Amino acid sequence: MSDIPEKIWLIGCGNMAGAMLRQWVASGDVSPDQVTVIDPGTPKIPEGVRHLQSPPEDGLPDALMLGVKPQMLDGVAESLAPRVQGVPLLLSILAGVEVAALAKRFDAGAVVRVMPNLPVGLGKGVVALHGVPPGSAQGKAASALMDSLGLVEWIDKEELFDSVTALSGCGPGFVFRFIDALADAGVAVGLEPDQALRLATATVNGSSAMAADADDNPGVLADRVASPGGSTREGMNVLDRDEALKNLLIETLTAARDRNHELAAAARG
Repeated sequence: MSDIPEKIWLIGCGNMAGAMLRQWVASGDVSPDQVTVIDPGTPKIPEGVRHLQSPPEDGLPDALMLGVKPQMLDGVAESLAPRVQGVPLLLSILAGVEVAALAKRFDAGAVVRVMPNLPVGLGKGVVALHGVPPGSAQGKAASALMDSLGLVEWIDKEELFDSVTALSGCGPGFVFRFIDALADAGVAVGLEPDQALRLATATVNGSSAMAADADDNPGVLADRVASPGGSTREGMNVLDRDEALKNLLIETLTAARDRNHELAAAARG
């Protein structure tokens, strides 16, 4: 893809940045020799990707992605910002850190917030973006780079980014918890633990694929498989009673969103 930046630096390469990098290379969209990982540790990176303990002494990348922990932002910016002054595109996967907070610390041609979730490592993730017009040169570059990771969504209002993070960024953790609970429920009704977990995982996997491919809303699909007086309907009556499941998830996402607000406030300081 011609819009993908030619020269990319990753500052930090932990679990999420590493998953993104591996999928970029596996998809063929990014060649290993396009990427330099700058990380004082020993990250797991694809063969052919250059790894340095500190930034090279000269030259700038076409795009730089921050993949460190949010609380490390000030320390990284203090040492890195003078070296990368004028970088055309700064991408950041730092949860809760707003565009203005990044722009205050780095002199970049464009700043884009990126919120990926863990399935990006399989090419089945969600990547939310905010910071520049999607149709701009830098917006197209960011979209092209993220395209092999899964669904790419631009978020118009930055104040909604914390909500998106709560839903899709934190969402895999919530889904994992649901699968675990579904398997435990299977054990409670008599199944062996290993078998219950296999059945629960496969059921969520298949149902998710059906929902993604369907033209109808998942709520319509749920009602369609729940015949009046049948066993599915009886179980769904429990989930639907006083909107128990819906209210639990609203409370869950609200808690995650509010924590994102707190992280953003700390980064503004």
